[in-house]
Amino acid sequence: MATDNRINFWRRNAKVPGSVQPVYGAQHPPLDPRLRRTYHKDTKPKFNNPKSKKACSFHEFARSTNDAWDIDDDEEDEDFLRTQMSTPSISSRLHSTSTQQQNEADETKSQMPDRLAPPKTEVQTLHGDGGFEETNYEHVNGRVVKSHSEAHLNSSSVRATLQKQQSLPVRPIIPLVARISDQNASGAPPMTVREKSRLDKFKQLLASPNTDLEELRKHSWSGIPREVRPITWRLLSGYLPANKERREQVLKRKRDEYFAFIEQYYHSRTDEHYKDTYRQIHIDIPRTNPLIPLFQQPVVQEVFERILFIWAIRHPASGYVQGINDLVTPFFVVFLSEFVTEDVENFRFAALPLDTQRNIEADSFWCMSKLLDGIQDNYTFAQPGIQNKVKALEELVSRIDEDIHNHFKKYEVEYLQFAFRWMNNLLMRELPLRCTIRLWDTYQAESEGFSHFHLYVCAAFLIEWRKEILSMIDFQGLLMLLQNLPTIHWGNEEVGLLLAEAYRLKYMFADAPSHYKR
Repeated sequence: MATDNRINFWRRNAKVPGSVQPVYGAQHPPLDPRLRRTYHKDTKPKFNNPKSKKACSFHEFARSTNDAWDIDDDEEDEDFLRTQMSTPSISSRLHSTSTQQQNEADETKSQMPDRLAPPKTEVQTLHGDGGFEETNYEHVNGRVVKSHSEAHLNSSSVRATLQKQQSLPVRPIIPLVARISDQNASGAPPMTVREKSRLDKFKQLLASPNTDLEELRKHSWSGIPREVRPITWRLLSGYLPANKERREQVLKRKRDEYFAFIEQYYHSRTDEHYKDTYRQIHIDIPRTNPLIPLFQQPVVQEVFERILFIWAIRHPASGYVQGINDLVTPFFVVFLSEFVTEDVENFRFAALPLDTQRNIEADSFWCMSKLLDGIQDNYTFAQPGIQNKVKALEELVSRIDEDIHNHFKKYEVEYLQFAFRWMNNLLMRELPLRCTIRLWDTYQAESEGFSHFHLYVCAAFLIEWRKEILSMIDFQGLLMLLQNLPTIHWGNEEVGLLLAEAYRLKYMFADAPSHYKR
């Protein structure tokens, strides 16, 4: 009875802070108590209101919420899950809205004068904090563009990021779940003369008896054409030899070796020694790119389970760590695109011949293994590699942009609170998958791309949002911004600029201590 009264008190008192569901990510430090605040739809956020006294530091915030920690989080979590399960999924609501829009357009098209614009369509997107963002889709010059209303915005950080989006020039919509392998996000023709020339150069390099890997890296740095990306990634990762005559033999041997591991070890997933590892993998797989239908297919999830389990038991120093599951997806999509001409988001993987499925699985395993060989200390006990890289990022940013560094110190934001995930997941949670694939073109081409160059990319990524960061004047707003940066519309152009800035920083600040370069 006492528990019921306490829960009811929290539910009816909108002014009392509670706990919030953390944004799903890989393994990371415990959620900071300064984030434990519930926002209600009918309550305006107060942490950026200059007229009200705000908790701008941890100690002030803790004093103002010292009665908030006796709530039963498990029961709140159950309520949250029930609410989420009863709410239609984002993708289904978008599909429903899209269908309704098309029907309305067909009915009214004949009745509208040519000078009138097609009607706008409003879509409400559910955010993790329980609020809704209204999105208007309208037709401009024959293209669908997106505009945001400021109704029901639940935090100043969301408002600030929307202001940045609204200040950008109008660009075509690039949905999160569409055009994973898009090569031209800016809407330009699919193959320009320059791109055709680059493709021919790649084909020439790959067709030579002994591929010049140094020359291949040089051409890959600025992006690899989709048609030759699978074979190029296999070569640059060290999975395939440069000698063309040996490639088929190596592929067959390595693929057979992987499935020999499956026969030898996969049955042990239910053994007492490995059941916890398999259980964690089994939990994480459905969370991998949950908005992309391809990764929700049971046959694809089984592929990921086998890859991750075999890797974990063959690397007992680290075993499986949350975040490694994300690192399989770019390889899987790239090797799948070799057999699929259309976009792969909705492709039915089981439709491929069994031998093709097996080859994609084996190649994804070996290329992911090659990647992790260079950053395995990120995933060993206490994850010392990530600890060092986060410290290196802090030192680097203090030299690159002292204003940002001092801003974090002023509001007690620790780099570990946002950069841990950037290092653990290689920015995969911050960028759309199509951008990650383009980013990895350069990482594969760059010397120590995944271990050392990634540090400079993270620094450039932080500087990209300098204006928004400095405009946030409280701890909570800063952390919310850094964990929810608006990159959904990013394409090759934005990633190219990010990489160019990272390259500049690398050579301007190349004298970083050697222990930071690991």
